[in-house]
Amino acid sequence: MLDQDKNKRRTREIEQQASKKITRWILSVIGAVAVLVVLATGVYTAYALQPVNRHNEDVVSVHIPEGATNSQIADILKSKNLIHSSKLFNIWLKIHSESNFQAGDFYISQSMNNKQIVAQLQGGGDRPVKGHVLIKEGQTIDSIATTVGKNTKYTRKEFLDLMKDQSFMKVLEKRYPKLLASSMANKNVRYHLEGYLFPAKYDVYQGASLKELVTQMVEKTDQIMTPYYSTISKKHLTVQKVLTLASLVEREGVTTKDRRKIAGVFFNRLDAGMPLQSDIAVMYALNKHKRSLTIKDTKVKSPYNLYVHKGYGPGPFNNPSLDSITAVLNPSERSQNYLYFVANLKTGKVYYSHSYDEHLKRNSSLGQ
Repeated sequence: MLDQDKNKRRTREIEQQASKKITRWILSVIGAVAVLVVLATGVYTAYALQPVNRHNEDVVSVHIPEGATNSQIADILKSKNLIHSSKLFNIWLKIHSESNFQAGDFYISQSMNNKQIVAQLQGGGDRPVKGHVLIKEGQTIDSIATTVGKNTKYTRKEFLDLMKDQSFMKVLEKRYPKLLASSMANKNVRYHLEGYLFPAKYDVYQGASLKELVTQMVEKTDQIMTPYYSTISKKHLTVQKVLTLASLVEREGVTTKDRRKIAGVFFNRLDAGMPLQSDIAVMYALNKHKRSLTIKDTKVKSPYNLYVHKGYGPGPFNNPSLDSITAVLNPSERSQNYLYFVANLKTGKVYYSHSYDEHLKRNSSLGQ
């Protein structure tokens, strides 16, 4: 009996020891897992708060709507792949008591850390200017492509390819509908943005994408045209028609006075059902500049040839100045019924005529 009691106690001791070992092992495993979880969480958190790609300085356009919460802003940034985690970014904002975010459009790159992104969204942290692009009055898109190629890291071909990128055109149309709707509605257009890249000096920011640079130009045009949208509508015109005539007026006249009179001539010819017969249109159709045109030139097959085709044609022939735009919206001396004009190539003085015979005589007297 004593032996049986000893065996039972021995068995219980062995079971208790085994139970303690198992308990210690389980606790060790749980502790190790907990440590790993803490370490993994720390590593992930550190990773999630780092720039998505510190080597990628190309910027992405981000629109922050009015009244957006921190959580919504974090979701927007995550959707643009500018942060690793919207939840951790939002937590970081709370920890650092970040607020006062501005509504509007911002340009952010994957190389930015949290502080830089926040500074940008709060209206600070301007990027360094790396250069400038100057668009001159009356410059064509083909010419602007050369300018961009010489003054930015982007090539002439990349610029022209973007001008033909229809998905980008649709994005711009959605963003600037009053400006671009009539251009996008026209067919046989060489470049939908011809006429819509306003002549001005544009900053090229560090890391700026080509799309951002072009968007700057279109936005400038929209700002310039905004005061005139209601006037254009009242005159039963479209932005495309106004800029088309303005692009002709830009190159046909020099002074404000002549530009307004030339605009009047063009409107008189349109009302009379006559083709505009502008040399500028023919040269655009030929895609080359010539001092004088031949009869063969004026017969070139192109929707831009306004010697052959009546009306406005597909669209603008260059990017006109505000002076030419306002001349089209305020043409002068239409009551004089001028239908022709010619400029003295030596003096620049412009002469106006009522009939073709009168126009021929004037040309003959000028020796042109």
